[in-house]
Amino acid sequence: MTTHPTIEHHPDVAEMRARFEQATSTPRGQAVEALAFLTGVYLAASPWIVGFNGLTALAVCNLILGIAYALCMGGLLGSAYERTHAMAWCAVAIGAFTIISPWLVAGNVDTTRSVWNNIIVGVIALLLGAAMAATGEKRGGAPRARRRRPA
Repeated sequence: MTTHPTIEHHPDVAEMRARFEQATSTPRGQAVEALAFLTGVYLAASPWIVGFNGLTALAVCNLILGIAYALCMGGLLGSAYERTHAMAWCAVAIGAFTIISPWLVAGNVDTTRSVWNNIIVGVIALLLGAAMAATGEKRGGAPRARRRRPA
């Protein structure tokens, strides 16, 4: 009977981890992570900052989404590549839900302030999550050749 090493020891997984660690240790990667964490904190506090805390259902929704987003993007829930990468895609989903939440939450919570706040913060959260998810992606294929213009 032969024994096979676990997937954690596979060379491709080790390469992905090293590439993601290298990408997130750059100033650009750190800036995305910091901005995303601040976005999550703002999303959690936005009902009280913008002034729609009277809309209890949406205020609680934003509080929960903001805390979840800050934990996902702040690196507090994942330290290995697989978990951090998956959390970045989870953050993209949180951003998308933030955009549509004023129309999904029970009650009449779609006031101008709440809608614009959630759309702007949701788009920012979605873009930062996508940027973090794309940070460790390998650029596949050969570089594109430049086309020469006919003289």
